Amino acid sequence: MNGREVVSAVLEGEFVNDGAPLRRASWARRLTDWWLRSPRVPSALKSRRLLAQAVKDFVVAVLRSPFRFVGAVARGLVVALRWWRSWVRVADYRAAAEQSEKLADKFTDIRALGLFRWKVTGATFAATGVAFAVVDLVYGHRVLWIGGGAVAVALAVLGRRKDGSPGRKPVLAGPRTLTWTMDPQVLVDAFRDAKLIGKDESLRLVERATRQGDGWAVTVDLPATRKAADVVKNREALASALAVDEVQLIVERVRGNGGHAGRVALWVADEDPYGSPPLRTPLLTVERWDAWRPVPFGRDARQRRVDLPLVWTSLLVGAIPRQGKTFAARLAAAGLILDPHTRLYVADFKAGKDWHAAAQVAHRFMAGDEPAHVLALVDWLVELVAEVQGRYRRMQELDDEVCPESKITPNMSRDPSLDMPVTAIFIDEVQIPLEDRTPLEVQDKKLTAGEYVGELLTWLARKGPAAGIVLVLATQRPDSKTIPSNLRAVLGSRFALRVMDWRDSNIVLGEQMNTRGYDSSRLLATHKGVGILRPDGETTAGADVLATTVRTYYMPNEDWRAICARGRALREAEGTLSGHAAGQDNRPMLDHAAVAKAVGTVAERTADVEVPEPLASVVDYLGDDLQPGRREFVPTAELVAALDVEPTAFGLRMGELGCRPTRDRITTDDGTRQVRGYLVADIRAALTALREGSIVDGEVVEDDR
Repeated sequence: MNGREVVSAVLEGEFVNDGAPLRRASWARRLTDWWLRSPRVPSALKSRRLLAQAVKDFVVAVLRSPFRFVGAVARGLVVALRWWRSWVRVADYRAAAEQSEKLADKFTDIRALGLFRWKVTGATFAATGVAFAVVDLVYGHRVLWIGGGAVAVALAVLGRRKDGSPGRKPVLAGPRTLTWTMDPQVLVDAFRDAKLIGKDESLRLVERATRQGDGWAVTVDLPATRKAADVVKNREALASALAVDEVQLIVERVRGNGGHAGRVALWVADEDPYGSPPLRTPLLTVERWDAWRPVPFGRDARQRRVDLPLVWTSLLVGAIPRQGKTFAARLAAAGLILDPHTRLYVADFKAGKDWHAAAQVAHRFMAGDEPAHVLALVDWLVELVAEVQGRYRRMQELDDEVCPESKITPNMSRDPSLDMPVTAIFIDEVQIPLEDRTPLEVQDKKLTAGEYVGELLTWLARKGPAAGIVLVLATQRPDSKTIPSNLRAVLGSRFALRVMDWRDSNIVLGEQMNTRGYDSSRLLATHKGVGILRPDGETTAGADVLATTVRTYYMPNEDWRAICARGRALREAEGTLSGHAAGQDNRPMLDHAAVAKAVGTVAERTADVEVPEPLASVVDYLGDDLQPGRREFVPTAELVAALDVEPTAFGLRMGELGCRPTRDRITTDDGTRQVRGYLVADIRAALTALREGSIVDGEVVEDDR
């Protein structure tokens, strides 16, 4: 009809498989699957790497076999002589007589038996000599060579170093290898000396020792009752038993399909893996970078590259002075600088030249440590809080194709019309603004600038990542008084360089990380730029790795300036240069009332929540002392006496509510002494957690970002 087709009906449907029809796997594929999975097929025939290693082992074994045979014959001869000496001295009969306390009565019998055995020995040697002489006369010297060879083989079997030899216990089950530099028994003895396995327990070899980088790697299974987590925790004891420094020993639990709770992977370096000069950052050789890609951060002990994801998370860097803290923070910034679609806020409270080059790319930049700089940071944070709120409101109006979830996407961050670029704020020496005592008044509530900065940073770390806000905080004083616990709890990634003790390490990395084998206070002072990285998200080390020791890349000031200059050129080409870098030093438009209402203060967050006991009584007792700047520490004995509570139950309940006791010094009439008590900052943090719902019925609820 007029060249058009008539459709009588339209049926709705859905393609469930628009590809080629499924076909049964070919016989070759089935044979390959069986070959790779069958336990009957040797592991050396399942991969090229293992096959190459097996060939190398075979060649080495052939070359060393003459020397090993001679050594085995010598050991067998020693074993045979020892057995003969024990037999001719009637050691068995003498020991039985001594145990029965009848040695004097049996002395004559022992002497007679010993003399008889000497006669048997002499007769045997004489008969053997005569027999060899007769055979040599009849058949020639060939028989002597054959007989000598048979005796040598028998002695070699007797003196072999294998399971089942007299007086020897089994060591590593499975194939033995010549590439492992230590005797297998040394490895087993090391585990026993470190009390990781019992005296009668052994190990089972999973993967033969192979050369990886500048060290040796081996994977073993522990006995059924032992856990790999205990080996990781006691890495120092195992390193001592192996006679190597702990930085040379890497112990990891094997996770995933190929691992279980008792499987351990060991890597022993030939020498200090961090003793060589550091490597320059690979970002020097790239023209631009994608902020959504993890940033090259450093290398682990095996010289494997470690990348650090930044988007959708935050980073805390802690260390004592001159350990590479600022260098580590600048490495994270370098990847974002080379992406022209990112926006940077840089606050350098060290007031030095480390961050000066970033002024040419930063949307907002300042360097100084005066109260005026702290107040300027407050304005920045208020601006960012309002920006996050605005982004979430705009996300509600976007369709699911553009914004499938309430999270920023790479396309959204690069769309100028949406104005949602990835925005990172870097604060070096963050302890300075957090400790500032400049008085502020927020919604008729009086608090210090440091307290308000902590509240704003906590809100941004909790709500900002999904909206594309990245926080990078660096401090040289990682202690509980400097960084509030409610702020530390929401910082996703942690990097701890060398600190003074395990408490400071736990403050950066997280509670009880030292009991899991990760303590940055044990790092050597000569290892500049070496720290423990606990990433938030999957890195090149694997998603199942809790933490790893990393040596950061080296980026001196000239490299830093070159990267910042390249970042400015990229922004000028893309037209994304803004704010301070573009010469626009306009102050942000701020709505302090709206932001304060969203963020809240300690007093507001605790006004409409029922505080459980005994925390409620503690709050009532402290009163105005709960406000920042009034009192920092309250002894447990003072609270127990004032509240008339049972000390043990009081401590347990306070711990459930997020207040853990610590030790501090107080001044009394008798002088200064150390007592146990609670930090007032931790009590305020517990109140904050109650208001935000992160503590319910005494249990911590993780924040879902």
